[in-house]
Amino acid sequence: MKVLIVEDTKTLAKTLADMVYSVNILSDIAYTGESALRYLESYQYDAIILDLILPDISGFDVLQTIRSENNRTPVLILSARNKVQDRVKGLKGGANYYLTKPFEAEEFLACLEMILRLQNPNIQTCLNFSDIELDLNSSELICKESRIALNPKELKLLKIFIQNPKQIIPKSTLISKVWGYDSDATDNNLEAYISFIRKKLALLSSKVTIAIRRKAGYYLEEKND
Repeated sequence: MKVLIVEDTKTLAKTLADMVYSVNILSDIAYTGESALRYLESYQYDAIILDLILPDISGFDVLQTIRSENNRTPVLILSARNKVQDRVKGLKGGANYYLTKPFEAEEFLACLEMILRLQNPNIQTCLNFSDIELDLNSSELICKESRIALNPKELKLLKIFIQNPKQIIPKSTLISKVWGYDSDATDNNLEAYISFIRKKLALLSSKVTIAIRRKAGYYLEEKND
C-alpha cells in the first residue's frame, strides 16, 4: 500500500511519512502542486494526503484537476485553513475527509485508515492469532467472549506482532515503528508497554503471550495447555 503526501513543509512531510510507515504504508512526497500532478500521472496511489497552501498552485486546484481527470483516489485534506467555507469547498470539490492542523497522530491515522477503506473495501479490520482477535476499528483485544480496550501504542504493537506471527522482532524495529524514527523512546518504554499487553492477555485468560529472545527481540508465543 502506498500514499502520496503533498506538503511543502519538509519537516511535516517527513513526520507524515514516518507516521504512515509506522502502520506499514509506503509514501512518496511532493512539495508542490505541479510535482504532485506529475507523480499522479505515473503511479496509482491508494490515497492522497493533500495540503491546501502550496508554493505554486493551491491544493484546491490539485484536487479539481485530478477529479476532472476522473481520478477517484481517496483524498484526505490536511490544512491549517479551518474556516467552514474552506472545509465545505474541499469536501464539495471531491475530498473524502478534511482534517485541520494541528492534529493528533492517532486521529490522522484513523482518518487515513477510513479513506483507505474506500479504495480497498476488503481491507482487514480484524487480525487473528491463536485464541485472540485484534479489532482495529474499536481498538479492542478479544479472547472468546471477553474484550479489553487498548491504547494506541498497545494496538500498534499487537498489530505488528500478529502480522508477523512467531517472528522475532528486534526492539529497535518496534520502537521505530511505534514511536517513530525521531523519538526519544528507549528500551524501557517498550518494555513497559510489552508488560501492559502481557497483563491484558492474562486478564483475558488467553494462551497467547509475548515472549523474548535475549539479544534478539520479542515474538508472539502460544502457551501449551
